[in-house]
Amino acid sequence: MHDEFLCHVTAYGVCDGRRIGVPLGTYRAPTLALALWWLRDRASWIAERLDPRPDGTPFPTGALVPVADTVPDVPVLLRAWCADVEQQERVADELAGGRLVRIAASDDTTEYELLAESVDALRMQRVVPALVLPVG
Repeated sequence: MHDEFLCHVTAYGVCDGRRIGVPLGTYRAPTLALALWWLRDRASWIAERLDPRPDGTPFPTGALVPVADTVPDVPVLLRAWCADVEQQERVADELAGGRLVRIAASDDTTEYELLAESVDALRMQRVVPALVLPVG
């Protein structure tokens, strides 16, 4: 059993023609349950910042702008992932098996990536490919 998990959240965009990653957080989870909780919490955190609730704090005029209907709705995708029990169980199984898990969602300008893997797996040579879960 893998006891500790390293979790990361990163936003990627393009600046001056190069893909740039901006770290949004890292957590060393002492248990599988806490790793899953942190991933869901960070996904919800991103969703809330991209698409705040109407009853929240007022924003300055022009701070929020609508996007085209063709742009993937990252907040909806991340909230759906958080609520999907089967996906959570699949992530738990993969992490418990020592495999890297990547959850990603993109809109027209940014890719949001949540990563988690066993600290034990980081210490060992991995021969099993990572599980990649596209959202959407």
